[in-house]
Amino acid sequence: MDMTEMSAVGDTGLLDTLQHEVAVFARRAEQTRLGGVGQVRNSMDRAAYLLLNRLDKEGPMGVKALAASMGIDSSTVTRQVAPLVDTGLVKRTSHPEDGRAVVLQLSPRGLSRLEEVRSSRRQLMAELTHDWAPEERETFTALLSRFNVALSARQGTQGVAGAESQPAS
Repeated sequence: MDMTEMSAVGDTGLLDTLQHEVAVFARRAEQTRLGGVGQVRNSMDRAAYLLLNRLDKEGPMGVKALAASMGIDSSTVTRQVAPLVDTGLVKRTSHPEDGRAVVLQLSPRGLSRLEEVRSSRRQLMAELTHDWAPEERETFTALLSRFNVALSARQGTQGVAGAESQPAS
């Protein structure tokens, strides 16, 4: 028996509860989009948020590098970034060393919008956990990050979910 089988034998009820709670969380997160509070609520979809956040954290990069860092294919990034360019949140510029290559960069407007969304989402997290002790927030965050990394590794994109789940600075 491997580790997964051994833990499943003794924890069937707990694992059933865990899978149910993850399913409920996924449904509720999608329904509410955990978009934040106030006027900003639900104003930015998950794909846009993750792309803007990644460009903010890692700086300007090409489509292929952005796709690789997020664990998705280039065509998906191209499709998802197009409306962000159209609305002025992301700029396309020439690569400084190779003028033929295109680099995607967070625009000042994009950074401002991202900060607005982060602030709204931060407020929502504060509201949802207002009666939690600081240690409970830390534990939940650490365990959720660990869960996302394990899920990402299972999907063959080691580290992507962990990188995406880092707190916004």
